Amino acid sequence: DWHAALYTVYDTDALAPDEIARLRRDMSETSFSREYLCDFSAAGEDQLISLSDVQAATQRHYREPEYGFAPRILGVDPARFGDDRSVIFPRQGMVALPPIVMRGVDNMTLANRVAAKIAEWRPDAVFVDAGNGSGVIDRLRQLGHDIIEVWFGGKPIDEQYRDRRAEMWASMADWLRLGGAIPDDVALKQDLAAPTYSFNSQGKRVLESKDDLKARGLPSPDLGDALALTFAAPVAPKSERERFFERHERRTERGEYNPLDRL
Repeated sequence: DWHAALYTVYDTDALAPDEIARLRRDMSETSFSREYLCDFSAAGEDQLISLSDVQAATQRHYREPEYGFAPRILGVDPARFGDDRSVIFPRQGMVALPPIVMRGVDNMTLANRVAAKIAEWRPDAVFVDAGNGSGVIDRLRQLGHDIIEVWFGGKPIDEQYRDRRAEMWASMADWLRLGGAIPDDVALKQDLAAPTYSFNSQGKRVLESKDDLKARGLPSPDLGDALALTFAAPVAPKSERERFFERHERRTERGEYNPLDRL
């Protein structure tokens, strides 16, 4: 009960033939194919993550023993504007688990959803975009959670990148090519394959901004940014002892203390 269709620039009459000819002359073949012929498999030199790499990642499936030993990491990207999405993305080792995607939620609602996910999944680290999520971060810290704020425009660890966002996306791209597995989700695949990269006057790698993507008629890559946040810094898994005391503290706060609890 569904229908799929593909309309290129030649099918829509959205641009005059002379303008199409100029664009085809001035753009690289791969860029023109991506932008105007709906050929998202056309991987250009400026494309950070190719759709073929993304598609390959959706076909990988790991058993829990193959990744269960790895640290559990949450990336949280709060929405900037009304049409953007707030995303909570869990990743464990080589496996990105299905994200929680919300529209039109306020900071308190998002913070409560993140807190519920923390209680359910007990991640080893939670990274939140500080640029849009200060209210979410404050609320989660009020609730007693250890939150790591990440500034997308902040200084990178590796100086070859202009900022943290470019660095995190590059780490995510390497992870995908090395065997990362992602949910087979259309919005996620589009987000990951959308941004291009360039070099600034200092020779540093620059990732295409959200605003520039929107100017190209593409949505803000909120799912991609949330997954990229899980690469903000190396994370070590918590010991069983640390997990026990976290559970113990939460139960004590809820008045469920049991003196017979033990490791």
